[in-house]
Amino acid sequence: MSPDLTGAEFHKSSLSGVTTDNCVEVATNLPGLVAVRDSKDLSGPTLAFTPAQWRSFVGRVRTGAFDA
Repeated sequence: MSPDLTGAEFHKSSLSGVTTDNCVEVATNLPGLVAVRDSKDLSGPTLAFTPAQWRSFVGRVRTGAFDA
């Protein structure tokens, strides 16, 4: 079952720059859901996380857990 993304307000990081299309966009305005999509494919697939899952993922990114 796909989550209802009606009303999702997606935003790119301010660090992405205005003309950069190599970004992800995140919507945090939906209750109990964080939605993530590719800025190059706005009608493409969207990942959905609970807020706790999203915080955990971002925390691991910040600590370098996924660096090769």
